Amino acid sequence: MLQRDIINHWDINITSLTINNSPSLLLNVYSDKSQTAITHLRDHEINVDRILVMAGNFNIRDGDWDPSFPHHSIHTSDLLIIADLFDLDLSTPINPGPTRFADNNNSSNSVIDLMFINPLNSGFNNHQILQNKRLPSDHAPLFVELQITPVS
Repeated sequence: MLQRDIINHWDINITSLTINNSPSLLLNVYSDKSQTAITHLRDHEINVDRILVMAGNFNIRDGDWDPSFPHHSIHTSDLLIIADLFDLDLSTPINPGPTRFADNNNSSNSVIDLMFINPLNSGFNNHQILQNKRLPSDHAPLFVELQITPVS
């Protein structure tokens, strides 16, 4: 049985899908510029199984996923360690490009919305950035079809 307070943070939304009494979890994360959601995940021991995907606006610009940004963030290692603890890896979209679009000419478009998926799932490295579906938001939604199988 999934406990409601398993991850208790206002910027982390958990959706549970249950098949044959076997829950699978989807985590949607918004991490502000102070990285409060990432800090929460890093600082609290969270023992959660069956996370299918962790996605969202992580607010981390890094050259590892944004070829237009030649630097590395100090927050990247925390995010990758958290994903690894959940048995997830960074998924590469089939149509790479920006996920956040600047609202002025002084800023550049960026990749800060990411998706982490278990590499054994058929959705791994198979998600899409829906750039034409972003209005009225300045962020493009991410789309993936995931294989959901009950625990045997």
